[in-house]
Amino acid sequence: MHLALSLVAGAASTAVWAATPGDYFWPRWVWLGLAIALTVHLLVRWAALTPARPGKAYRVTMASLAALAVVDVLVWLLAGAGTFYPRWSLTGYAVVAATVSAIVHRRRLPWASSRELVDRVDVLTRTRSGALDVQAHQLRRIERDLHDGAQVRLVALSMQLGRAEARLEDAGDEATLALVRQARDEASAAIGELRDLARGIAPPVLADRGLAAAADALGRRSASPVEVDAVLGRRAAPVVESAAYFVIAEALTNASKHVPGASVRVTLREERGTLVVLVTDDGPGGADPAGSGLTGLRHRVEALDGRLVVLSAPGAGTTVRAELPCAS
Repeated sequence: MHLALSLVAGAASTAVWAATPGDYFWPRWVWLGLAIALTVHLLVRWAALTPARPGKAYRVTMASLAALAVVDVLVWLLAGAGTFYPRWSLTGYAVVAATVSAIVHRRRLPWASSRELVDRVDVLTRTRSGALDVQAHQLRRIERDLHDGAQVRLVALSMQLGRAEARLEDAGDEATLALVRQARDEASAAIGELRDLARGIAPPVLADRGLAAAADALGRRSASPVEVDAVLGRRAAPVVESAAYFVIAEALTNASKHVPGASVRVTLREERGTLVVLVTDDGPGGADPAGSGLTGLRHRVEALDGRLVVLSAPGAGTTVRAELPCAS
């Protein structure tokens, strides 16, 4: 449309010149003005319609400088091609173009660097996720070794000490009996500590039966009445399940410690590639979100690009919500 109008205007001016006396071809300036206007229109339209991608401003700047240089040379030619006065403006355009190019290349083409940065972030995310998965598997292996190795041997030792204690009672050797009883008590304490340590690393039920079953087990062991509502599809990565498990465990421990007798509800959902863990109680609220246990949980969740929020307004109970990416 604009091109057609420009051609009509140029042709009309040429026709007027041809119909009037005179040798000077003044329509050349009309044609030049129309060419400039059309070029500006095309540049503006191109800049407006081109998607806003990195490097667009650089390309628009270079195209505009080139168009200005062409206009200056055309004006010089149409004016009679005498002294080449456009050299000053062309020098200025060249300096501007060189400066802009130097800045862009000194920054190593920002749009290219942005793509490289995105690629590096993707690589780091994948490698970190892989490292966390490996760590989770190693921790579960350690838990298995503790459960099936040292813990079993300590249980066997405790049973043998029990049999020795029974025989010493029959023999009436009170001094030796006291030592055996002390050794048995120490063995029982060691078994308890080892069991707690293994549970803190990775509970067997989590690896064997999944997060929902592990949450049920935590609820049964809790001193507070706990209701578990779990609607989950396929299992998440081990490191994600482990983080969710410890969120539930810490929240239940805090509820039993600070609001004994309060009812607790654990909700597990998968929403658009995110595992949502929600633990709520009907206690008096007022929990400190900056407590050491919750801070440690927050760090664990954030290490997986997740988010942990604690809401505990006075009189409104406490809600712990964790969101963990679990999409493959």
